[in-house]
Amino acid sequence: MRVLARFLLSASDVAHFPPPGLPEVAFLGRSNVGKSSVINALVGTKLARTSSTPGRTRSINFFEIRLAGQPKPELIFTDLPGYGYAKISREISQEWGRFIDPYLDGRSSLALCLALVDSNIPPQQSDRQLLEFLAARGRPHVMVATKSDRLSGNELSKTLRRLGQEYPDTPIVPFSAKTGAGKEELWRWIRSSSGDKAAI
Repeated sequence: MRVLARFLLSASDVAHFPPPGLPEVAFLGRSNVGKSSVINALVGTKLARTSSTPGRTRSINFFEIRLAGQPKPELIFTDLPGYGYAKISREISQEWGRFIDPYLDGRSSLALCLALVDSNIPPQQSDRQLLEFLAARGRPHVMVATKSDRLSGNELSKTLRRLGQEYPDTPIVPFSAKTGAGKEELWRWIRSSSGDKAAI
């Protein structure tokens, strides 16, 4: 399976959002959780920019996703600004209310939210707030436990058990952008969320 992806647009205001249409999958998480790496691992190319500076993404970036050989895109990936980085947390919180909250709350084409958490650290209050927000809005969501390759098998099992106890109603996918672990399972969730409209 070969996935083709291209940057569509960057929006920092509701007025800049593209018209709702294709199923959209949103990537959310703390500024250093590895969102860009997960996106790039899923599509097999350096689509989203990675940065050593947490919080570099300050807008919602939209990417068209299609299967090689198909004439039209079938999904949209949206990369949302990270949160929880102290130096910019106030500015991010202001942006959240201006265009991120409206996107998550009212976007009719938003099919699935992927809440990324770092599997190497304990559950964070900001992650808990995000998951509670998504649950309260009735948004389908899956937790992606990133950087799972840094843990031994026993450590990963303990981490997943702890996350499962913390968030009992949320599906959890352990993921490694480095090894590709969890990639197929995450794609299954993405395809399922789109109502199998996507052939990807």
